[in-house]
Amino acid sequence: MQPRLRFALLLVLPLLALGVRAAPGVGDPAPDWTLQGSDGTEYRLADLRGRHVVLAFFPKAFTGGCTIECKSLRDADREIRAYDVVYFMASTDDSADNRAFAEQNDAGFPILSDPDGTVSAAYGVLTPGGMARRWTFYIDPEGMIRRIDRDVNPRTAGEALVRTLEDLDVPPADPAGT
Repeated sequence: MQPRLRFALLLVLPLLALGVRAAPGVGDPAPDWTLQGSDGTEYRLADLRGRHVVLAFFPKAFTGGCTIECKSLRDADREIRAYDVVYFMASTDDSADNRAFAEQNDAGFPILSDPDGTVSAAYGVLTPGGMARRWTFYIDPEGMIRRIDRDVNPRTAGEALVRTLEDLDVPPADPAGT
């Protein structure tokens, strides 16, 4: 056996034995979750079936890049809400930190808390340091992952989200709200 292959197997086999799965990809079912929002509401992906969902993971509340990303999404809120979509930011910060972060940045959308990192791990974004990678998942109404943005630019995150919704042919929001 080649040394590289042996080394790779030595890394992967213990993870498989522990039940660690590969991160989901495009076309895979989105791992289900129930997370507390900065608005005090508990959100469940299963309850959002029938809607497009955007889940934008970020590393840490109150840090430079994450603040810029939050403001970029906030500033694009009107354009995002023109689509039939529910969108969230999510981090491993606790609910109190994310509530304060949302208030400080006037976020008009919920910021979800995954303090034990379970959901971040299920999506393959949990870093060894316990924070989430800055990746955005686009989930269709059937709960399937349609796109993953692994190269999110915090400054243009809002614009990119709108472009992706357009690229994915997400329908416009119902103006009557029904």
